[in-house]
Order: sequence, then structure tokens, then C-alpha cells
Amino acid sequence: MTSFHCFTVNPFQQNTWLAYKNGEAILFDAGFYGASEINLLLDFLEDKNLELKACLLTHAHVDHILGLQPILGRFDIPVYLSHEDLNLWENFFVQASTYGFNAQPFDFTPKNYPASGEMSLGNFNFKAIYTPGHSPDHVSFYFKDDAVIIAGDVLFRESIGRTDLYKGNFSVLENVIKNKFYTLPDETRVLSGHGPETTIGYEKKHNQFVKP
Repeated sequence: MTSFHCFTVNPFQQNTWLAYKNGEAILFDAGFYGASEINLLLDFLEDKNLELKACLLTHAHVDHILGLQPILGRFDIPVYLSHEDLNLWENFFVQASTYGFNAQPFDFTPKNYPASGEMSLGNFNFKAIYTPGHSPDHVSFYFKDDAVIIAGDVLFRESIGRTDLYKGNFSVLENVIKNKFYTLPDETRVLSGHGPETTIGYEKKHNQFVKP
């Protein structure tokens, strides 16, 4: 079974998730802000004796990639991001400056997710699911065998991702939640990009923004 650890970081209180098993780990988003938060990851990897294999991005909003550059300064790992729309990625430094953060543009393009969505990285097998609506590049990650979906900013406990940012669209997000999230087994854990985790079954009963 895969274990999942949450680091709640940066001024946006973003949840950066680490999946790990059998001595390997994958980072989902990299919101770490400042050395003290990055040290939380380094200490966890050392304590669990884990090798970091990759960083996968749900999307490229600033709060989900603030810590990517310092992470890549320490680890030689691949980075994945949907190529459906790279505007947010290419304008990261503009996003950062808007919120008062100092940042430099990235000098590389991340790897794209496979068209099938099926991914095998080290000890991990899971599916990358294209889930736009909050942002045009958004992807979620479904670990079927573990009954877990890493949801990014699609679905929160009793809430949903905002749709008033660049290319946000409530109708698109609603369709994604109904047809790609609510069709998962009710016991599926939803590990969101902000706030506490929830389950598909709970949201189908209690989410007032999108009903089944």
C-alpha cells in the first residue's frame, strides 16, 4: 500500500502531498516557501529513508510551484505538468510578483503526461486524469489500488476550486466533478490542495456547490 503525507505550506496554506512506499517517493506539487518549509521535506525523506523520484504538478498556479526551483536545486528529478496550456507555467514569475514573491522564470519545459493517463514511476502505478475548470492545465492523480485521488484544487471538503482565475470555468469544473470524481467509489479518499481531506461519498452528500 502507498502512504501519503501532507505538508501544509506557504502563505496560501497549500497542501503539498508526498506519496511513498518501498523506499521511494513522489512529490505532488511543490508549494514550499522558504528554507524552513523545504527542510520539512528533507527531514521527512531522511527519516523515512526515501529516494525522491519525481515531482508531478496538478497545475501551475503560484501556490503549487513556489518551492519547485529550490527542490530542483537539491534533487535531479523529472517534473511533469499538463501541456494543455502552459501559460501559467511560462508566466510563473509574473504570478509570483503579483503576490509579492521574488522568482525567476523556469528555464525548461516539464514533461507532459501520457495521453492514456496511465503512469508507472518506480514503485508507483496510478492514473493522471485531466481535470480542468479551476485552471486549464489541471490534472488529478488516481491511485485505484489505494482508493485515493490527489485532487489539487478541483474538489475540497464541502467546497470546490475557484473558477474566477485565468481560464477558470464553473461549468467545466462541475462536469469534471460529476463525471470524473463522483463516479469513483464512495470510499475514495480525496486529498485536496487546500484544507482537510474528504471522501467521494461525503462530498456527494454534503457538497453544496456540485451535487451528483
